[in-house]
Amino acid sequence: MTPTAPARRTAARRRLVLATALLSAAALAAACSGPPRGAGGSAVQLSADTPAAKGELDSFTWATYAEPPTLDYVQAFDYPQNTVLANVCESLMRWTPQLTLAPGLAEKASSPDPTTWVYDLRAGVHFHDGTVMTADDVVYSLGRQTNPDNASAWAQVFQNVDSVTATGPLQVTVKLKQPDSQFPQYMATAAGVVAARAGVEAAGKDYGTSGGLDCTGPFKLGGWAKGQSIELQRFDGYWGTRAKAGKVVFSFLTDASARTNAMLTGDVDGGYLIPTESYDRLKKDGPGTLYFGEGLSTVNVNVTSMHGPLGDLRVRQALSLALDRSGFVKAGLSGAGTVTGSLTTRAAWGAAPDDVRRTAFDGLTPTAQDIDKAKALVKEAGASGRTIVMATSTIGQDVSLLATAVQAAGARIGLDVQLRTIAPNAFTALFTDPKAREGIDLFPETYYDSITDPLDLLVNFRTGAYQNFAGYSDKAYDDLVDQATAEYDPARRGAIEAKLQQTASQQLLWIPVAEWPTAVFLNKRITGAPTTIAYMYYPWAADVGAAR
Repeated sequence: MTPTAPARRTAARRRLVLATALLSAAALAAACSGPPRGAGGSAVQLSADTPAAKGELDSFTWATYAEPPTLDYVQAFDYPQNTVLANVCESLMRWTPQLTLAPGLAEKASSPDPTTWVYDLRAGVHFHDGTVMTADDVVYSLGRQTNPDNASAWAQVFQNVDSVTATGPLQVTVKLKQPDSQFPQYMATAAGVVAARAGVEAAGKDYGTSGGLDCTGPFKLGGWAKGQSIELQRFDGYWGTRAKAGKVVFSFLTDASARTNAMLTGDVDGGYLIPTESYDRLKKDGPGTLYFGEGLSTVNVNVTSMHGPLGDLRVRQALSLALDRSGFVKAGLSGAGTVTGSLTTRAAWGAAPDDVRRTAFDGLTPTAQDIDKAKALVKEAGASGRTIVMATSTIGQDVSLLATAVQAAGARIGLDVQLRTIAPNAFTALFTDPKAREGIDLFPETYYDSITDPLDLLVNFRTGAYQNFAGYSDKAYDDLVDQATAEYDPARRGAIEAKLQQTASQQLLWIPVAEWPTAVFLNKRITGAPTTIAYMYYPWAADVGAAR
């Protein structure tokens, strides 16, 4: 989700944040301060932003690698959905391009006690259907996340929510069952989206797949040519800064070469998630500029089943030891990444004290190859010749080459790693549909943090967690997750999270491979798009305008 040149905050400032549970929106923003600039040691130069637009545009076109299966915000957990939806639907809070938290549809968030959050809403905010946002719309929108019939991808965010009530025409109060340091941060993601109750109810089961979305963003949904493109139109009744482009067209280009060629020829003006094999061409051929920013992303091998050989820790350790991470970064990420033995990025720990960061990263999964040791572990586990199935896809070489790297690693140590190719449009189903994962033991996953907090990833190994596909369960781990969740102070929370990181590393619940920055390409006619992974929840297209 999943998986940035953020603003710095001083250590003194961080220590003051959350000294009590009485938080204003400004204090909350400091608590979620962005990671240190350039964190992660990427070999590429990270840009804080792209140049600001100099004027307006009639329209621009944008490439995406897959068509969103839906634009219903409760299912907006992956790149295709959020890249579009972030410009149409807004949340109570806002993730900024610097990866800090700011007011969104709520002009103020406050916490009178550790289990209460009060959101005071902006007045006069119009939905795309022309109606005015009220507290009732917020209560209804958040309530859809907790309705099991909706199978929300964000349901876990609401596990500690006891009630959401309108406590005034423009005020909503959230009562928690226990303190939850993560909930207020997630209100800047799709978990905190507000849509018009009347519009959602009128659309019924078709909401998100046809008609309007009835949200409040700078763009409204225009046409959707299934299998081809989605068009957004500027919303002139927007409460905030007017979008610089009158229209945005998202083209679904599932073939990596086709996406690159479309950028080179000008058929599309730009895109995020640039195929890594295209980095050099887009840099050298001169049609525009390729930027890199903080991604809060790690490339991993997701262990989806422990019923076969991978149920033995020694086999997971063997695969990790045999994996050529440096070769993958060079070939699969075109050198624009950093080998890591950590599932979390260093940038995600930006709010933690130095000693906590050292503890979190000390002695993690080895990244150097050790084939002899890996062979010995496979033999010791009695797994020689056993079959492991890994999913792959033509989404881009970062996916396909990681799969072949795992296959090669297995072959060197006596494991039979078989690859199963999944179509790009179906790859998303691996995250949502257990049937899609049947018979699959591993798949490549680039995990992006949705908030600047390492617990965003580490919570995935809690018993019953949404992405705990392999069914890992350990009460001690669950207890630490609960402790970290309940701890508002960033330093104390970080110390608990460091223990979680160590456990996840020791158990190799996923196999960490590399850190990966965000890439964005803009041709010479447009500029203004943020370089960071904030584009997943920030209305980035509204900033895109004429470069000259």
